[in-house]
Parts: sequence; C-alpha cells; structure tokens
Amino acid sequence: MYAVVFLLPFSPLKHNTSRKSPTSIYKPETQLHFQFLSPKCRNETNVRNFRVLKGFTKLRTSGRVRADVKSEPYEVTESVPDTVKFTDTLSEVKVDGDGLKSELTWLDQFPKRWVIVVLCFTAFLLCNMDRVNMSIAILPMSAEFNWSPTTVGLIQSSFFWGYLLTQVAGGIWADTVGGKFVLGFAVIWWSIATALTPIAARLGLPFLLVVRAFMGIGEGVAMPAMNNILSKWIPVSERSRSLALVYSGMYLGSVTGLAFSPFLIHKFGWPSVFYSFGSLGTVWFAIWLSKAHSSPLEDPQLSSDEKKLIVGGNDAMEPVKEIPWKLILSKPPVWALISCHFCHNWGTFILLTWMPTYYNQVLKFNLTESGLLCVLPWLTMAVSANVGGWIADTLVSNGVPVTRVRKIMQTIGFLGPAFFLTQLSHVHSPGMAVLCMACSQGTDAFSQSGLYSNHQDIGPRYAGVLLGLSNTAGVLAGVFGTAATGYILQHGSWDDVFKVSVGLYLVGTVIWNLFATGEKILD
Repeated sequence: MYAVVFLLPFSPLKHNTSRKSPTSIYKPETQLHFQFLSPKCRNETNVRNFRVLKGFTKLRTSGRVRADVKSEPYEVTESVPDTVKFTDTLSEVKVDGDGLKSELTWLDQFPKRWVIVVLCFTAFLLCNMDRVNMSIAILPMSAEFNWSPTTVGLIQSSFFWGYLLTQVAGGIWADTVGGKFVLGFAVIWWSIATALTPIAARLGLPFLLVVRAFMGIGEGVAMPAMNNILSKWIPVSERSRSLALVYSGMYLGSVTGLAFSPFLIHKFGWPSVFYSFGSLGTVWFAIWLSKAHSSPLEDPQLSSDEKKLIVGGNDAMEPVKEIPWKLILSKPPVWALISCHFCHNWGTFILLTWMPTYYNQVLKFNLTESGLLCVLPWLTMAVSANVGGWIADTLVSNGVPVTRVRKIMQTIGFLGPAFFLTQLSHVHSPGMAVLCMACSQGTDAFSQSGLYSNHQDIGPRYAGVLLGLSNTAGVLAGVFGTAATGYILQHGSWDDVFKVSVGLYLVGTVIWNLFATGEKILD
C-alpha cells in the first residue's frame, strides 16, 4: 500500500458566524491546496489533475499560483472523508534503508514472545535428541571397544555428574546475567560436546567420561535459563501452554532421537549420530543470537502493543544482584516445589528408564518391539502436556485463581499415574498393559501446568534459581529411584516397584494441596 500526494483544487472555507458547524456551501475563487488521497482514488484523480493543470494561465511575482477554474461546490461534514484517511495505509508498510515501502511479512507480524517460545522448544528438542542418542549408539560402541556392562553403566551415568551439579548454578547465572546468554551458551556447549564424543571415545575411556560430564553441564543450565527468559516474556494468561510446548520439545526430542539414530548408525556408522546431531546446535545458535533477547524491554523491534501486553502481565524485573537464600528457603511453597518435584520424578524416571525391561520381562515383547513401544509414552506426553497447558490457561483467562488451577493440574499429574499404575497388576493382556503405561505418562504430563509452571508464579525474578533447586531434587530422585528399582526387583517384584511410586505420588498430592500457591511470594 502506498500513500500518494496529488495536487487538487480545494476551496478554503469562510467563517460563518450564523452557524456553529461549517456546513454551508461556498463557491470562492480557487487556490491550490494539497490533498492526500488513498490509493483507491489514484486512477480517478489522474484525469482531474491533468485538467486542472491545463487551466494554469499565469504566475504572479508574489509566488501565488492561480488557475482560471472555479471550484466545484464542496460540502464539509463532521466526518473526515476517506480521501484523507491515509494513516491506516501507512501502518501497513515499513520503510527500508533505501526509503522504499514493502509489505510486512507474516514473520514480522508473528508475536515476538512466541518466537522466543518456539526457539526454546527447538532447543529442548535438540537437548533430548543429543541425550538419547547414546542409549542407541552405546550398543555398537561397546562391541567395538569391548566395554563391559559395568563400563557401559559408568558411561551412561557420567552425564548426570555435570547435569546434577549445575542446576542451581545455572539458575543463579541466568537470573543475574540473563536467560539469552545462558541458554545460548548451554546449547552450543552441549552441541560441541556431542560432536566431540566419537573423538573422545577413540582417545580413551577417561576422555569420554569427561566429555559426557561436560554435556551434562550444558544441559543442566539450560532448563533454569529457559525458565528465567520465559518468566519475563510470557504473561500469566499464556504461561501454562508456553511451558507445555517447550517441555513437549523434550518428549519429541526423545522420539526423534530414538527414530533417527538407528537409521544413521546403519547407513553411516555410529559416529554419524553425534556429528549430525551436534551440528544442528550451531544452526540454532545463529538464529538465537539474531532473534532472542533476555527480556522484552531489551528488544528494540518489539511492537508497543505486544510490549504493553507482556509488561502489563508481568512486573518489570531488574537483574538480580544477590540471591536472598534465607528468604527463599523460609517459604513453605518453595519446599512444596522441591519435595513434589522429587515425588514426581521418582515415578517418571523409573518408568522411562525401566520400561523396556518391563516390556521384555513381563509382557514378553522382544527387544525390537520394546524399543518401538518406548516411543508411545513420549508421544502421549507431548500431546497431553499441550492439552493440559491450554486447559490451564483457559481457566486462568476465565478468572479461576492461579492457585486453584495449579493445584488442579498437579493433582491430575499425581493421581492419574497413581491410578493407572495400580491397574497394571490387574490386567493380563499386553495391549492393556501398554495402554495403562501410556495413560500413566499422559496424565503425568499435566504436571507441566502444575509444579513446572509454579516457579514463575511464586518468584518470577528468581525463576531460574527456583527451578534449579527443585530440579536438583528431581535429578536425585531419578538417580536414587533407578538404583532402588534394581534392588527391589532383585528382592521383590514389579508390583513392589509400582507401589513405591504410587506411595510417593500420594505423598506429593497431599503436600502440594496443603502448601502450594499460585501467588507471588518473592519480590
């Protein structure tokens, strides 16, 4: 759209003292004035302008231009005619460096806060792709390097050395420096570690263990950094579905990694998995640097309307200079987050780690069938996490208190898995057992709209630190729960394993409903 200026005869109005509104009709001698026309009048006015210009007969020394034409009667009304309403067209164009006007692209009109969400989603897609590829590649690697089962277990666990130690540190770093820098560092760090894995494996076991621990460091700081940046970009009415989308990237990353790793290994050998997956991080990093900002206040290209929407839903937050540890640890809702994250991850990590073994030993599926069926819970979690996010945000938008919404969603995230795990001892069909496992993980994903969204509710300025604290407890649950399951199976049965998980789900439900809140308790 263009705003075009044409020269047209326009009659000045004489003041009419007999009427309050200038609605009378006059026919004075014509003087030339400027009138702005919208594009729709362009063709009609070209002929009129040509006729007016033919009427010019003389130019006086005073500089006034006169014409031998008389103006047509023109009635001025209260409303502004369409021919002068050209500001709307200007709002639909942008001027580039050469002064040329061009149409806005759909990408320019896409909300910037959701660009941040999509980039975070992609980062966590890559996160789990790089994490699960070792579980597939370890089979040909152990055959090539003659690793024992003990060595394989050591390699698999080395990732958690760095991952566990950097949760709180990553949260402090993100809250003080900014989420953009920390998340960008995390992705490029673990991507380099992924690409270096084949080289480290050929150099020797100590080098491989260090590289895997370095990879854990990168992925350990990523989640607190993501939580920090979304706490500043996303208003509370969109918080649940934005976090659900980002966390579903992790689930889909596991599906993608499990699906493509065998193909790449078969075609190009096991090193190709690490080289190809690691290189994707550099592409993401380049886009992140050009599109992301730690907060909406730092983005010069953010529209005023979207900035008003975001800042109106979130308090303007200054960078954190000092972490008030005493205040944070004195709040019962913080301890509710930490303890419930432990209860939640105990059951989640056990199911995701031991599920292939359960399918093989109890349901008598072969290893290929077990591997394929392991993808089903991840897909179920990706879908149900986003469904839960939309439900939660709809409830908040309709005026339901945030505290009530968080308690409802997390109660589903606890009692849903507890119910379906108790049914496993009563089903005798492998198909029904797989369905129960999928439903258990599907309802578990409602936790993304419960405890995983609550860090930003109770302390948006310290969202990174809070997630670092609770996720440290969650990782410990995964480490201890996985080891405890082996001990229980050696001395008991799968029913005993499920009973422990169900018990922790019930404990978490009670703690959450007693002490959790959706109100901000940390300024």
